[in-house]
Amino acid sequence: MATENMRNESRNINDQVKKTNQIFVMKKVAMIVGLAAALGFNNAKAADWNWNGDVRERFESQHISPKEDTNTDTTGSSRVRTRVRLGASVWINEELSSGFQLATGDDATKETISRNQTFTGTFQPKNFYLNEAFIDYHPTALDGKINLLIGKRDVSNTIIRVDNLVYDSDLTFEGATLQYGKDANGKEKDGLIGIAGYYFLNEYNSTTTSSPYLYIAQGAYKGEINDISYLFGAGYNLYKNLQNLLIVDTNATAKSTSVPANWTNSGYNVAELFGKIGGQLSDTLPWKLYSQYAFNTASQADHSKIIDSKRKAWLGGVTIGDAKQVGDWALDAKYVRIQRDAVFPLFTDSDRKPVDIVNINGFEVAGTYHLVQNMTIGARYYQYNNIDASATAYNPKLHQLQLDALVKF
Repeated sequence: MATENMRNESRNINDQVKKTNQIFVMKKVAMIVGLAAALGFNNAKAADWNWNGDVRERFESQHISPKEDTNTDTTGSSRVRTRVRLGASVWINEELSSGFQLATGDDATKETISRNQTFTGTFQPKNFYLNEAFIDYHPTALDGKINLLIGKRDVSNTIIRVDNLVYDSDLTFEGATLQYGKDANGKEKDGLIGIAGYYFLNEYNSTTTSSPYLYIAQGAYKGEINDISYLFGAGYNLYKNLQNLLIVDTNATAKSTSVPANWTNSGYNVAELFGKIGGQLSDTLPWKLYSQYAFNTASQADHSKIIDSKRKAWLGGVTIGDAKQVGDWALDAKYVRIQRDAVFPLFTDSDRKPVDIVNINGFEVAGTYHLVQNMTIGARYYQYNNIDASATAYNPKLHQLQLDALVKF
């Protein structure tokens, strides 16, 4: 009996100690909160986070055939590739937003315009890199009409981009951009649109070597007439100091190699015209026509490597459907012609090259189907050949098929 009373008394003492500790902790927390409020820390506001990403798995079959009147065997290859992107856009307040994105990729020169990684290397893990990191300041004093972007940002959200004649969709610019007529998510608003951007290609800490850079200026107008939407505009892409451009290539033995001489010793001052119009064939079936034209205004008089008759490029295409909802589909077809000195080769789409990234012409056809919520499947066929015969006296033709499964979240 005495033992039981001692146990009960011990429990009561422990309960009192616990209550005393809880009261002490509560008072301490209250004191810290009060102190924070007195110092003004209660003015901090919660940021609005919007996470997003996608996973794409691709099977790619490629064949390059020689000129039809030869008996040389066709060369070809197949591979499976993956692309993963994960990031967030953060709305901090009415005047400030930011964002970042991680993506698969590679340090190699060719991966400037690709975020794919090939299934190879005996199951080794794939690399992730910083694909986007930017600050977007849009002062309320200017009614949110102006965005000042600083950092590394997706090309389509940075400038006005109709298709990939000049810039591939995987490219992310690094520098500063002033936007008028785009919202904070990088989408074009109705009315006038203006872009001015300054981007770093390499940075030299030197008083004798000038850093190569890219300057872009664009103007466009977006509107609608009788349920037909349209966007028309023009741009100018000025590359400076390309003779000093060096590309770090982790696959090269020396780890640093020069790009081909005809790229860096040639001038690229690319004027561009672009446009698209669209409407509805039915309530659920949209259509779109789009086109781009590019002309390199740099000439042989200033850059000896340029051939004046090979400075034009153009692209035209049509899309039916958008595959945005489950059960929806989309079809796309385009024709592309890029002469040798028309656009900077490192930034245009590399998927369509038979041998050269430029000096090509041909077509693509593609289809997409929205299979289940947030997942589409698709196929794209490429057929391209070099405009001019290569040094080996034949004109190779590219036949390429890509099969994609894409999940967005």
